[in-house]
Amino acid sequence: MRCPECDATENRVVDTRTSRGGRAVRRRRECLVCETRFTTYEYVEERPVQVLKRDGSTEEFSREKLLRSLKIACAKRPVSGARMEAIADMVEESVARSAGVEVPSETIGALLMDALRPLDRVAYVRYASVYRNFQDIGEFQEFVDELTLRQQRELQAR
Repeated sequence: MRCPECDATENRVVDTRTSRGGRAVRRRRECLVCETRFTTYEYVEERPVQVLKRDGSTEEFSREKLLRSLKIACAKRPVSGARMEAIADMVEESVARSAGVEVPSETIGALLMDALRPLDRVAYVRYASVYRNFQDIGEFQEFVDELTLRQQRELQAR
């Protein structure tokens, strides 16, 4: 490991611990030449997961794209950035655990919708309007009516 200050390769590990939920090893190092301390992270090299799109094309899974869609759905809603990060973590872990290396975009969308529904219904409807690809206002109205009916049943069951 090269020192970020002097570019020397001689260093020693001062401290080691797991990080990022056990998915990484964090090492605190000290350069033996200039005595600068720096931190390194080690990760398991994961195979890239491909997302199978509706049109049949594939693209590499992107956490940034996932977060971007969450931020759009949750814009001006009382959903914290930390909560969006937690949802992205959950979806990313589910995708990584999937049996194949290709995951349909519908699966990712369903995971996001499942996480948004109990969190914020407006964000849920916003996301669904894009994910479900409604063709007209009638389809959208049916979806909102079903959601309202489900919410009423849940309130009555309590």
